[in-house]
Amino acid sequence: MSDFYDRLTPFYHLIHQDWHASVALQGEQLTKLIDAEWPGKRKLLDVSCGIGTQAIGLAQRGFSTTASDLSEKEIERARREADLAGAAVDFSVCDMRRAHEHHGSGFDIVLSCDNSLPHLLSDDDLLTALRQMFACLSPGGGFLMSMRDYEREERGVNLVKPYGARTENGKRYVLFQVWDFSGEHYDLTFYFIEEDLATQAVHTHALRSRYYAISTDKMCALMREAGFAQVRRIDDAFYQPILVGTRPA
Repeated sequence: MSDFYDRLTPFYHLIHQDWHASVALQGEQLTKLIDAEWPGKRKLLDVSCGIGTQAIGLAQRGFSTTASDLSEKEIERARREADLAGAAVDFSVCDMRRAHEHHGSGFDIVLSCDNSLPHLLSDDDLLTALRQMFACLSPGGGFLMSMRDYEREERGVNLVKPYGARTENGKRYVLFQVWDFSGEHYDLTFYFIEEDLATQAVHTHALRSRYYAISTDKMCALMREAGFAQVRRIDDAFYQPILVGTRPA
């Protein structure tokens, strides 16, 4: 998994039509969600921060933000992006399955967005991660995650998921994913076709990973098993379904 994201790092922002606009929008959306669920909570831990899409946006909105990711290269870029944005974020490298061992306790909010948890391929690994996140929280603190709604996704092989085309610095990038399902898991290849507009030279980057196509209902059940209360799904507040849970006081 870390190799996939290490290789994705220089292209990560291209997933968004305008990454900086996404940082601002997601920061606004997540702030509204957090304020509605856990008013006044401001000490936040992002356990799958990538290049900082959510962590930077939330730091800019007044959250005391700590963030980590499995990918060293993503953390290096996240630090650069936060510096450019003037956002104070404490970044480090950490596997979410060791979040409490690495970060300790005392957080008001633990966050994991962008369908990161389904990278863990078994219920046991998911439970390990969720229990670690639970332990990071102070009593009354909240957990918030976003994930794909896999119940609505077609199953099969050679499933193409287009992301469109982007142009920057004299190059055009065409992005798409191809999914191949095997039972409850699928192999993903993320293609970035890079064209130099001056020379018309083309280079293709193919990045591969695997996901667990877990339903939101099953993820909620695992959250409850990990100790979270008031677990539920929230739709239409973010670009993916949001699942929330609270550590009992």
